[in-house]
Amino acid sequence: MRDDLPTWRSLLFVPVTAEKFVRTGADRGADGIILDLEDAVAPSQKERARTLIRDAIPQVARTGGDVLVRVNRPWRLLVRDLEAAVIPGIAALMLTKVDSAEHVQSVAEIVAELEAERDLPAGRIKFVVLVETAVGFFRLEAIAKSHSRVVAMSLGTEDFTADVGMLPDPDALFYPKQHTLFAARAAGILPMGFVGSIADFRDQEAFRAIVRRSKRLGFMGASAIHPLQVPVLNEEFGVTAAEVDRAERMVAAYDAAFAQGLGAVQFEGAMIDVPVVERAKNVLRRAAAMKRRGGAAKP
Repeated sequence: MRDDLPTWRSLLFVPVTAEKFVRTGADRGADGIILDLEDAVAPSQKERARTLIRDAIPQVARTGGDVLVRVNRPWRLLVRDLEAAVIPGIAALMLTKVDSAEHVQSVAEIVAELEAERDLPAGRIKFVVLVETAVGFFRLEAIAKSHSRVVAMSLGTEDFTADVGMLPDPDALFYPKQHTLFAARAAGILPMGFVGSIADFRDQEAFRAIVRRSKRLGFMGASAIHPLQVPVLNEEFGVTAAEVDRAERMVAAYDAAFAQGLGAVQFEGAMIDVPVVERAKNVLRRAAAMKRRGGAAKP
């Protein structure tokens, strides 16, 4: 994976027009807040929503989380969204209903122009891409590799399942979600999401089981539509102290064996070799990145 990727376990959607949620969003513990201009904002409020972004940034970022903006897809709305969102304090844009690499590249061109006009650091604003249609699904690989601004990709569960006419249950989602993960991994970006519906949050234990399974499958973080989902995402997509301890001991055991000229070594009753050790090193890298941003490993 690239070494410039964010460490996002949880990204909480906040309608930028909802003053109460903007005021309290930073208190929920999410690694990032997504100021939403899309589904959570009525068409009649889109123009007003854009004017609220600048003042919302210091409120949702006051505890150190990243600030993202989810933009609309129709070009006439999207261009106006970009004009309002490419400003200081925005870490990334969440691009919706992405169905081609060319779409991402066109957005990147506009963002680059706005950065230059506004004396913003070139390339600072990153992209999270949401693939939400069958057309986009068959272009996942190209979309994931479309531009260096793209740091994460997710399959938009509700829109995608509506587009293809299936229910958003784990069995139906397993193949498309895994394919999205593989495309993200091949491009070296973050695979985000979980194998289930984002709308399910009242049953915390069921939600936790979905997220825990998704982590085992390789996902690294996800967005949340309700504050109740945030602690679950942080805990399940985080790294525990026990995981760090085991990874450190595994790497140490392998390094000691390697120094003696051995290519494989027994560790806690199992043989470990390069791929297994690399997985342990990934745990340590993620733990270090989380520590740098203030999300230390939990017991």
